[in-house]
Parts: sequence; C-alpha cells; structure tokens
Amino acid sequence: MDQLSFYSAEAQPPRIADLAGLLCAQGQAVGFGRGTAARLSVVVGEHWRAVSLVEACAERGVDAEVARSEGGHPLIRTAFRADLTALASSWLRGAVKAVPPTFAPHGNALRIWALASGHLEPGGYVLGLDPHAPDTHAPLLDALGRAGLPAKSLGVRGGGPALRVTGRRRIARLAELVGPVPNGAIERTWPWVS
Repeated sequence: MDQLSFYSAEAQPPRIADLAGLLCAQGQAVGFGRGTAARLSVVVGEHWRAVSLVEACAERGVDAEVARSEGGHPLIRTAFRADLTALASSWLRGAVKAVPPTFAPHGNALRIWALASGHLEPGGYVLGLDPHAPDTHAPLLDALGRAGLPAKSLGVRGGGPALRVTGRRRIARLAELVGPVPNGAIERTWPWVS
C-alpha cells in the first residue's frame, strides 16, 4: 500500500495560499483600494483547466468565474476580495510579480500550478512559467529544488518558458504530490508513472 506524503495535495486541507500555484504559472494578482482587496486571474489553454481551477478556487471558499481572454482563451478570475490581499502582496513588488523568498511549493500549490500550465512530454513533465515575468523563473526553479523536485529551465526555443522535471523518481514524486488526474483532464497533461 502506498503511503501519502505529508506534503501531497490529498494530505493537506485546501487553503487560499494554495492559489500561489496560479502565480507560479501565468496567473496575475492585482491589488485594489490601497491593499484592501485583491483579484487573481489566469488565462489557460483548455476548457477542462478552467473548470478544474474554478473548482479548486471553490474548495478554498473563493468564487471564480470563467470568461474569455482577448485571444479567445478561457480566462479564470476571482472577484476583488480582502482574503486574497496577503497572497497578492506576498507575490507583488509594486506592480511586478515576484516569488516570495521563502516560497516552497507543496502538493496543493503544485496541483494548481499543474492545472494552470502543466503537461507531459517525452521524458519529463513541464510546468509553464509566466512569459511576462522572467524574474520569477530562477526563483521558481530554486523553489522546486527545495521541494525535492530539481528541474531544468526551458527557454522559448525549448517550448518554454517552463520548468521540466525529468527522471522516473522525480515524476513519481510529482505525481504523488499533485494527486489524482482531475476530471476532464487528458492523461498526457497529468504526471504519472507507468
């Protein structure tokens, strides 16, 4: 019988802080009213990702809606909420997205990151990064390493910006941390080990 990791998505109760996974990917945080409220949003490539992220937000008591981006892709956004201000302020330096120095992604944040931008590719699992926030790439690479998931950085020519986790053991650990395949997901988008 497999033993769940203390840090896996299934072992930890959902918390608003888990939504940092959106910000690891291409998600954005916007403050309002001099720090009295904040909103999170993310554009994703597939409808199943939007549905899964709305469900993940709801599990944390945060209502989110699906709209369309200017490019026609699913856009998930929350309302401006007071309970999102701590998360937003920890990820913003002024109006610029920045990884908090002590951030280490655990199962729930990794799951949300994978929901927003993850996919399998031959020999590895790729977690997308924000192309508009290049200063977050190296700190997220370091944070994954601290979480026991050393990765390699992929540039635009390599299909990035993204981080690729390789190796059977590391992908098995990632699969354990992010939990089961979400409803509607295509298997090749979720980490697993045969």
